[in-house]
Amino acid sequence: MKSEPDEVSIDDALAAPDQTVAWTGVRNYQARNFMRDAMRVGDGVFFYHSSCAQPGIAGVAEVASTAYPDPTQFDSASLYYDPKSDPAHARWMLVDIRAVKKTRLIGLPELRLHAELEEMILLKKGNRLSVMPVTSDEWYYITKKLINKNKQ
Repeated sequence: MKSEPDEVSIDDALAAPDQTVAWTGVRNYQARNFMRDAMRVGDGVFFYHSSCAQPGIAGVAEVASTAYPDPTQFDSASLYYDPKSDPAHARWMLVDIRAVKKTRLIGLPELRLHAELEEMILLKKGNRLSVMPVTSDEWYYITKKLINKNKQ
């Protein structure tokens, strides 16, 4: 899950009550569908900093809620306001994310060095999604071989 660190960083999430933040502002149907249809409480999440000087995986988190309507879509003062969204049939959903730990930054150049990750959606050309799935093999490789590589 990608977030701009000046909006919500891994440090912000770790400092939040219960280390939990609502993942507001997703305005892409495919990303919304991943949250709504595929994410389950307890699923692991890579917290990815994007649109910054050093983008990359900055932490590990977990899904802390089932999907529910994103309240920012109904708030006319919000950057994420959607006047076409109907409260009776919300267009945009979110999940809460609980930060587990901050990691060393693992950027795209480092991720691209590993043949085991060559099919990772994040590494595909033109990918701009803020929420995307990670396979169990990719999760294992990144957590065990990259994040925890000095603990083996």
